Amino acid sequence: MSRAELVGIVFAVMPISISLAPFLRSYSEYFEVARYRSKQRRYLASIVHFGQWLRAEGYAATNISEAVIARFLSCHLPRCDCQRPVPLGLIENRAALNHLVRLLRTQGIVTRPAGDEITRELAHFDTKMTEVWGLSEGTRDHRIRIIRRLLKAQFGCRPIEVALITPAAIRRFVLGDVDWSPSTIRIMGGAVRCYFRYRELLGDDVAHLLCVVPRPACWRDATLPIGLSPDELEQLFGAFDAPCPSRRRGYAIVRCLTDLGLRSSEVVKLSLDDIDWQAGTVTIAAGKARRADVLPLLTTTGTAIADYLMHERPKTTCRAVFVRHVAPLGEPVGRRVVQKALHAAYRRLGWDRTRVHVLRHTLASRLINAGTPMKQIADVLRHRSIVTSAAYTRVDVTRLSAVALPWPGDVA
Repeated sequence: MSRAELVGIVFAVMPISISLAPFLRSYSEYFEVARYRSKQRRYLASIVHFGQWLRAEGYAATNISEAVIARFLSCHLPRCDCQRPVPLGLIENRAALNHLVRLLRTQGIVTRPAGDEITRELAHFDTKMTEVWGLSEGTRDHRIRIIRRLLKAQFGCRPIEVALITPAAIRRFVLGDVDWSPSTIRIMGGAVRCYFRYRELLGDDVAHLLCVVPRPACWRDATLPIGLSPDELEQLFGAFDAPCPSRRRGYAIVRCLTDLGLRSSEVVKLSLDDIDWQAGTVTIAAGKARRADVLPLLTTTGTAIADYLMHERPKTTCRAVFVRHVAPLGEPVGRRVVQKALHAAYRRLGWDRTRVHVLRHTLASRLINAGTPMKQIADVLRHRSIVTSAAYTRVDVTRLSAVALPWPGDVA
């Protein structure tokens, strides 16, 4: 069945209390632009099926919402006896209908739902984290996810009353599972303390809750910064010589992480407009350090990026350097793509590593061992305080050995 035939069927079976022609054209064009060609036929068939159910249930197009879709997926789909063939896959139907409701809202056919109380509370919390503490977008998003879990566990759909939260509930939430590491508990506790400080600014009495948030021991200088050795770094680069999905993109991402010391969030935000090929520089947009920085673009990094842009990057109007290679094709990648590129390289090498930040530590270690002044290292890593960069002086074995005292009883 052709796409035109499917669109004709949609006209026939979808409720027609308002004209759906503009939506159907937009829906078809959306798949063409985003290049969902492999799923387009199945998604249209899912909408046909959904439209038949809407008509049988007496719903109009204006009634479509996440709740209606959830009822279709959970109540009708498992017991569907509609005339075959109809798509019955839960994930496929959910994806098709999520696109549907999104486009209906864009067309103004369906109104956007008013946020619930927790959503409104978190929006105010996010504003305060920006205005009062100046936290970066990544930090704010992470803390909002944590506090959403806390508020849902405590109140569900009921009004938020901080006075009803007990110290025991806070301790249970922050300590979590028995296998949580001290660093996970520290992150959870930091988010909860930040939220209670926000509530304190609003005039709530939360002093008794702030003092019970667990604070696991954090010995910052107990371990050395972990980085890759020169041989390991060459092996990592060599992992992209063999054929693998999105090989050039993955290699360019790893070069950005290693040569420029970028964070994952900075890699995904890198724009074509940030690169000055003539001057050989790259501008890093304001992020965790809340300021924009200009770094030299090394030849190896520039060559890897140029190779990706010319030979692998899909044609798109998006200005992001790194874009998606699957639908929605040409859209900016997320941080998860950066992590997956590195994790796949680790697996090809047979390593059990998982961290992305290790490449930033590797750059710092290389600079400190090459005798680079601490101020320059701080500038490259974009640390606001030189004290943060000073942690890497502990890996400068050559210079440390020069000032080390003889071990008592050692043979002269």
